[in-house]
Amino acid sequence: MDRNSTHTYSKAKHDSSALLEAVVGALPVGLSVQDSEGRLLVLNEQAALAIGDKITHLRGSIPFGVRQATPEQIAQRRERFLKRLGGSETWLHERVVTIENKPHTLLVTGWPVEVGEERMLVSTSIDITERKRFEEELKFLAFHDQLTGLPNRILIQKRVDAAMLDRADGEMFALAFIDLDNFKSINDYYGHMIGDELLRAVAKRIAGQTRPCDTLARISGDEFLLLIDPLEDPRQLPRLMDRITSAMKEPFLIEGHELLTSATIGASIFPLHDQTYDTLQRCADSAMYHAKSIRKGSACCFDLAMNDAMIARMSMEQRLRTAVRGRHFRTYLQPKISIKLGKIIGFEALVRWIEDGAQVMGPSEFIALATELGLIDAITHFVLDDVANCLSQFQSRFGKNVSISINIAARQASDVPFMSSLIDSLQAEGLTTSIILELTEDALVTERFQNQVLPRLREMGVRVSIDDFGTGFSSLSTLADITADEIKVDRTFISSIHERPRSQGILKAIESLCQALKIEVVAEGVETQEELTYLEEHTSIQLVQGYYFSAPQSIESLLETFGSSDGGLKSLSLDEFLAAIMNN
Repeated sequence: MDRNSTHTYSKAKHDSSALLEAVVGALPVGLSVQDSEGRLLVLNEQAALAIGDKITHLRGSIPFGVRQATPEQIAQRRERFLKRLGGSETWLHERVVTIENKPHTLLVTGWPVEVGEERMLVSTSIDITERKRFEEELKFLAFHDQLTGLPNRILIQKRVDAAMLDRADGEMFALAFIDLDNFKSINDYYGHMIGDELLRAVAKRIAGQTRPCDTLARISGDEFLLLIDPLEDPRQLPRLMDRITSAMKEPFLIEGHELLTSATIGASIFPLHDQTYDTLQRCADSAMYHAKSIRKGSACCFDLAMNDAMIARMSMEQRLRTAVRGRHFRTYLQPKISIKLGKIIGFEALVRWIEDGAQVMGPSEFIALATELGLIDAITHFVLDDVANCLSQFQSRFGKNVSISINIAARQASDVPFMSSLIDSLQAEGLTTSIILELTEDALVTERFQNQVLPRLREMGVRVSIDDFGTGFSSLSTLADITADEIKVDRTFISSIHERPRSQGILKAIESLCQALKIEVVAEGVETQEELTYLEEHTSIQLVQGYYFSAPQSIESLLETFGSSDGGLKSLSLDEFLAAIMNN
């Protein structure tokens, strides 16, 4: 090789080394090559950051002693290096290191190679910190409630299942079902933003009454589950539940509003009540409903006596679902009487569940459960269908202005899609001016009903009645703010009114305000001659309804009783109507 050739080769070799160093340094991943002693022959800046020292200090060194390693750590690192060097497979693991005072997660990959007669170890490292953060966020979203940050129903079940596996004989834990009382009314009245803030405050307050080892989860809108683990003594459970119920009765200050609510709690104990998550939750749920039936804002622990009630409720649920699927409901009508005119001016439609073709159940036995199960909308449409089919016949007999009232549950009134579909059905059947919708006051005052439903009802000519006035949220001050066509005074004020001066005074006040507002008043629950006489002689109330005149009758029975031979309804007076009802 001549002098020029030697020079050219030397320059090419130098350029190749520089090129290799530049390429390795520019790689977006850490890269290192170690010889059989562990000495770093090739190294870039990314790898140096991962190892934990400057590249100038590390190149050519054996890095087992970085990051102030102890002799034991150095020995462990050397042993791990030799094991990987002598292996034949690629290895992969995650490592958390501190880079510029911040934790970073690296995905490190290594594999042995043969270079000439020497064995070396090549390693790469990729910073996956952001990917891990994103994965953790996804995991959090999958197992936590986004509103409160609490574990969700999936995570609480996992923790309960894990607690069951960890139990030794005799060790216990409790599962408490916490239901926020009257949350829907608050949510409807103040709006969802206030409702959401209240739920966050509730979660924080409940958590403040628990131990770090317990788990509080939000499993639905206003329902929480609390895993109390461990439970050393069952006698501790009532004290804990009482602490939570007492704390929940303290006012919540939300966006300038002082909100008052309460929580009802039911609890079950593992393994006393069962050894599966589903059954423990059902037991706690059953205990909660038992507590709520006694007094909202109270607490109760499941006992075996409640088991029959729980089984009965489950049976009721299945039967009710079957009844809805099979349309096993009938509409009954109770007349609304004008005292002055001595005639029937309308009817109230009252639904009945006909089970097994014979047993008749009234609304009080199933409406609350139907609402809870989301079945109430279908039942309401069943009633509307019955009314649409019979209205023309009743109007042909009792007059074209005869109306039929249909009850709307509070949950339905603020459900804009449902109410829109109901109004569409009324319009399609030509019933808008013949139907009165009866709603409780707490349903009428909701923002969504007032702003999105009521204007359309007015536009269509559908009349609105306030049902059960004098109970629940009812007050004379709110009556002045509600647009309604009539109110129905609850029977608790009408019962024995001739003997109750306080009820008489309240009725006078309601009557005076309704006269000023041009709202009709209907006295519900008139059952005796004395009650009717008092209303006739001491009030100007003209519209009455109650068992004194007639119990609710099925549409089929009324048509059969008053139908004429040509299939229509024959004309008769109120007295004849009442006499026919009694004889029938």
